[in-house]
Order: sequence, then structure tokens, then C-alpha cells
Amino acid sequence: MDILTTQDGPIRTLTLNRPERRNPITDLAMVNALVGALEEADADGSVRAVILTGAGRAFCSGGDLRQMQPGPDSLIGDSPEATRDNYRQGIQRIPLAMEALGVPVIAAINGAAIGAGCDLTCMCDIRIASHEARFAESFVKLGLIPGDGGAWLLPRIVGFSRATEMALTGEMIDAETALQWGLVSRVVDGAELLPTCHALAMKIAANPPSAVSRAKKMLRQAGGQSLAEALDTASVQQGFAHQTRDHREAVAAFLEKREPRFTGE
Repeated sequence: MDILTTQDGPIRTLTLNRPERRNPITDLAMVNALVGALEEADADGSVRAVILTGAGRAFCSGGDLRQMQPGPDSLIGDSPEATRDNYRQGIQRIPLAMEALGVPVIAAINGAAIGAGCDLTCMCDIRIASHEARFAESFVKLGLIPGDGGAWLLPRIVGFSRATEMALTGEMIDAETALQWGLVSRVVDGAELLPTCHALAMKIAANPPSAVSRAKKMLRQAGGQSLAEALDTASVQQGFAHQTRDHREAVAAFLEKREPRFTGE
């Protein structure tokens, strides 16, 4: 099974499950499995947050080099146009699926995140790394460019200069450097990685799901908006938020000094 799925209360964990190959994500079967698992989590009302991690010692090795040679499973088409279509119908569906999700995704980065694997972490909303994690935007070392949205994602997280340094050198950075650069928000011992991510996910899940979803969407949209546009979006979304039962329950619970009971309505 390419993706292992487990659920603990409102938290669903998705595990890339090709440890013998360091969890590559470029072939169509894995793309279909990951996109399908994300969409299923988003459609399931019991899921309030998703944790994404990798089986074995790696988070995700990115591309499978064997698919970069001619053959029936190759990413390379007979022409530049055919290769473009392979990317559009394949790995580029993952960032679009991530963008469309209402539930937040936390990357639990247990080991190396290389190339498309590094970009996969950037597609997630929050990134927590173990001390064993390593990151590389390494496409240039293979004579390639980030084909899965990395050139758009990475500068928005670490800034233009550091993203350019990573993309043009292809060099590896360790977890502590990733923390200093803002690529991850925490670095923890390996044994504490999933518990830390689960505890964070539970803090998110304790809040009204519609408010979480709206806030996530606004944060993603704001990067491409002017302040005036962002304020207009906020006023529209806040108008809807004020009409929800969960908002009324949150206010009532605060005034009555009790725990709120959110229903997602």
C-alpha cells in the first residue's frame, strides 16, 4: 500500500509507504494515492487535521531516478510538450490538491526531504522536523528545475535569497539550519516527532473547523493580495463566520466559563 492511513480521534495520519525507495512521489500510482488520501481526509467530517510523514528513515526522496530514463514508466515524454503533460497530469496535482484542502496539513519530517520531497514539505501548512531531517532543493544537480511548484513555494517560506541559494546550489541543509531559516517551526528528537505533531494537531482540532478552514484559506490567499484585497476578503469571510453556530457557541462558552462544544456548523 503506497499510503498508510491511521486515525486517532480527529487527527488522520498519512504515511508515505515506500521505505525501501525512500518514499518517492513522482510516479502516477503514488500521486493518485496521495491525492486520493488527501481528498478523502478533507471530505470526512470527523477529520480536523492531517499529519503527513514518511515510513522508514526518509521523509521523501522526491523523484525516482529510474523514471528519468526512457521506458514505459518514464516521466520523460517523446517531446517537451509530452513531458509537460506528464507533469500536469502527475506530480503537479499534489500542490493543487494541498491548496484546495480545508483541513490543515502538518508535515512530520522524519528524515531526508530531497527535491520534490523538500517541496512536498512546503506544500503543507506547518512543518515540524526531527533532528535527523535534511532538506535539499536539489533539482539543479540533475540538470532540472523544480517542476512541482517549488520555485513558487520555497521563496514564500524562506525568502527569495535563501530559496535561490538552495535552488542554485542544490546543497543540503540540516534541521537546525531549516529552523533558523523558517523552513520549519520546530525541531524535536525523533521519538517526539509524531507525538509533538499530534499534540499540535489536537490544539488545532479543538477550534471550530469552519474558522480553521477559513483562516487557512485566507493565509494562503494573502500572499498574492494587496492589503486592501486582503481586508476585503477578511470582511466577507468574517461576515459568514459571525453567522455560524460554532461562533455563537464559542462566545457563550467563554461567557459561561465552560468548555465549548463545536459541531462544525
